Amino acid sequence: MTENGEHSPIQREVSKVKTSVDPKSCKNHNEALKLTARKAEGEISPYQPRPPLLPRLSKSSKSVSVEETVRARRLRNSQESLSDPVETGSSTDSLKEDQTAPGGFVLSDDSPIRTDQDSDARLLSAVTRGSPVFRDRGSSLSEYERRPHSQQSDPTDHRAGPTKLRLSPVQPTGTLPALEKRFASASLGAANRIDRDCLDYAVLAREELGERLHRNLSDSRLLENMGSDSAPVNSMRSSYSVLSPIRPQDVRNRSFLEGSVLGSGALLGAEELDRHFPDRRMGVYVATWNMQGEKGLPTNLDDLLLPTDSKFVQDLYIIGVQEGCPDKKEWETRLQETLGPYYVMLYAASHGVLYLTVFVRRDLIWFCSEVEHATVTTRSISQIKTKGAVGIALTFFGTSFLFITSHFTSGVAKVYERVLDYNKIIEALALPKGLPDTNPYRSTASDVTTRFDQVFWCGDFNFRLCKDRVDVEAIMNRTVGGDMGPLLEHDQLSKEMKDGSIFKGFQEAPIHFLPTYKFDIGCDIYDTTSKQRTPSYTDRILFRSRQADDIKAVKYTSCCSIKTSDHRPVVSVFQVKLRPGRDNIPLGAGQFDRDMYLEGIRRRITRELKRKEAMKNQSSSSSICTIS
Repeated sequence: MTENGEHSPIQREVSKVKTSVDPKSCKNHNEALKLTARKAEGEISPYQPRPPLLPRLSKSSKSVSVEETVRARRLRNSQESLSDPVETGSSTDSLKEDQTAPGGFVLSDDSPIRTDQDSDARLLSAVTRGSPVFRDRGSSLSEYERRPHSQQSDPTDHRAGPTKLRLSPVQPTGTLPALEKRFASASLGAANRIDRDCLDYAVLAREELGERLHRNLSDSRLLENMGSDSAPVNSMRSSYSVLSPIRPQDVRNRSFLEGSVLGSGALLGAEELDRHFPDRRMGVYVATWNMQGEKGLPTNLDDLLLPTDSKFVQDLYIIGVQEGCPDKKEWETRLQETLGPYYVMLYAASHGVLYLTVFVRRDLIWFCSEVEHATVTTRSISQIKTKGAVGIALTFFGTSFLFITSHFTSGVAKVYERVLDYNKIIEALALPKGLPDTNPYRSTASDVTTRFDQVFWCGDFNFRLCKDRVDVEAIMNRTVGGDMGPLLEHDQLSKEMKDGSIFKGFQEAPIHFLPTYKFDIGCDIYDTTSKQRTPSYTDRILFRSRQADDIKAVKYTSCCSIKTSDHRPVVSVFQVKLRPGRDNIPLGAGQFDRDMYLEGIRRRITRELKRKEAMKNQSSSSSICTIS
């Protein structure tokens, strides 16, 4: 009570809540005090819940009784719980709290309670601060923090302690596990892993070869973010596949019927080309083989089309055959079976026993134009189709291709006749027909090879080595490290190309393999018949481009493992420059030989089942023991 006879603010607040306290609550509080005493004696764990301690009353604090202090504390806690949703409903607040008096100051054994007007003001301030009326929820600073620095109390002053409850620290029972460098969960990493078959081989090839090869997956920009199959995909472009997601608005606005070279909406434009070939280079595999008309085919064509010394397959496969087997359909089916479901047969053409087949990766078929072909016979009688040529033309994006396989006149001394065969083919091969010329200003009506951007010509040209067999074999025995220069000095084709009488504008990759003609069937011995033919480079692959350095030869060799003919197959791998195109060409719209594709898959499945059955029978027979 103050000097003028009025009650202090703390006394008025206590009198308001006096009627709300019943004897049962006091009894519960007395039991809490007993638990506190037991804890002090060591009977209770320091981390078990315990009631807050009551202040020790001094002689000068007679005006504030224990009952009044409890009432004031409960009033303050109830108001703070209603005003602070964070602290509402907490079941752990009773674990440990600061030993504070109702006024907000810390109680200890040597700190008496102040009962003067300053103590009453502190208690009233604590009550009003906890009320929703006086508490400002939009402010991040408390009333104490908004005071001037001069009015703030010393941090070392325990009388201005906080009123917020605190949790007791939990000590670990053992040593903590060491942290790993990779914090992603194992399950998440496994879910986002990409199989190595889907990795773009350009990344690996660039590390070993020191050069940037082309890429040919559906979305190479997404694969820029891939490292290996042991790392999760960092890109979140799509949650379902490695393909880029397509927005509905893009589908609404895009037109595949019109477009320019630089237009974003063109199917064959620059944007689509860069998505599939960021380097604008594709891989082309060319193979030529004189089969000698044998009915029996090799048991396995993997060495011809999928050699083990090549790390990656190519985008386009061109297979030219001279003196092919009688069953052309069987030959094409065997090619499809070997290449598997990754490839589709885009087109196949023939001229008598001359076969030319084109396979393309199935995800690139949408960028091919309609395919055209033409044939030319070089025989005096047109009904005889053993010598001549067959050509296939197509446009891929904005680059036009011409593939030719031919069989020239045979005979060591018939060089002039072979030159005539060449001239007749380039003049009479009627291509292109409906495909537009990508650069008509550089085309010549008398030479079909000038009407296309990239030209590949393979076949049995029948040019020989003008040297006796004994001398040729002696030179072959002296060759070291694949240097065939001394042999090629006597090559008829190389001499005619230098003179400019044949294959004008064409190039050939350096030859580092032995002559491919003529062998005895089934062995690596050259002709042992009475004719004793001189070994020669009759099987060749040449290329021509409108722009310099558009074609780069990566590989040029022979396939020595296939010995069913007197000729060895010759294969070559190229990197070809691509350019964007316009959508004004007749598109192929994904057309391919569907029946051939299904037959090739069926054969692969049957072959695999037979292999597993043979392994099963072998394992079961080896486990049977006989008793004599």
